[in-house]
Amino acid sequence: MQKFLLILFVCLAVVAPCAADDPLPSWNEGKTKRAIIKFVDSVTDENSPDFVRVEDRIATFDNDGTLWSEKPMYVQLLFALDRVKVMAPKHPEWKTTQPFKAVLDNDVKALMASGEKGLLEIIAATHAGMSTEDFENIVNDWMAKAKQPDPRFSNRLFTEMVFQPMLELMDYLRANDFQVFIVSGGGIEFMRPWTNKVYGVPTQNVVGSSIKVTYDYNNGKPMLTRLAKVNFIDDKVGKPVGINEHIGKKPILAFGNSDGDKEMLEWSQSAPGKTLQGLIHHTDSTREWAYGPDSKVGTFSKNLMQKADSSGWFVVDMKTDWKVIFPKE
Repeated sequence: MQKFLLILFVCLAVVAPCAADDPLPSWNEGKTKRAIIKFVDSVTDENSPDFVRVEDRIATFDNDGTLWSEKPMYVQLLFALDRVKVMAPKHPEWKTTQPFKAVLDNDVKALMASGEKGLLEIIAATHAGMSTEDFENIVNDWMAKAKQPDPRFSNRLFTEMVFQPMLELMDYLRANDFQVFIVSGGGIEFMRPWTNKVYGVPTQNVVGSSIKVTYDYNNGKPMLTRLAKVNFIDDKVGKPVGINEHIGKKPILAFGNSDGDKEMLEWSQSAPGKTLQGLIHHTDSTREWAYGPDSKVGTFSKNLMQKADSSGWFVVDMKTDWKVIFPKE
């Protein structure tokens, strides 16, 4: 018995440090996990020809579909639809005016028929005409209680639909002196109130789409008022522009999940020295969702897959590369 316990102790002593030293425990062993670890080791080793100075260790991540689930539709759009219903008593005309009527009637077909123009009308009505501080409070209140509409996850807040493997990756990068940024097509002021709490990404490290604001006074107190005018769209070709304006340096690591992220990954790969790019491919219909070229949300086209193959970008297969998807699984 004593011999058995001694053998068991030795085995545990050998295995435990390996498990504890794994910086990405929710990732299955595979080429992507190995490549990430090798990349980080290489750019942080002062004796490596690929060494990158701390101030140049920039990593950018898309948000929707890359850091949290974007199905059944973008979270910010769900927020806007909820806002229409909350604001409706003050707008009786919405009962007969599209696209607001479609929202109030839960008529998804009519809402989709309104197209981009209709969605922009909804965003303008629900996101503007208030101070930046008031909008931040509204977002915080909504995020604290809004839950995923899919019945499989109906008890989960949207902030609980984040991807555990990506949380680990961001923590791993920060532990190696990377600056981590979110570069998303979502609204910058929709994300900023909660990204630090959920991802550990501070307000100043969030790059996103924005509407115009104007400087004004309220009883002598300075304020910024949100206007119903688009200022910047941080998607597709807009992402490198946003990175240049907000960060001023090319990221040496970038992750996305859809056609809207292609240009960001190209921009990252054009940085001097060693770089790494990755795409999250949603392939797990049981634990999350499976979708690709035919999806209107988070489109992962065949052209993007071909671009990834020809460029050496890593495609993360959610079903096979991740042990768990959400925290506490």
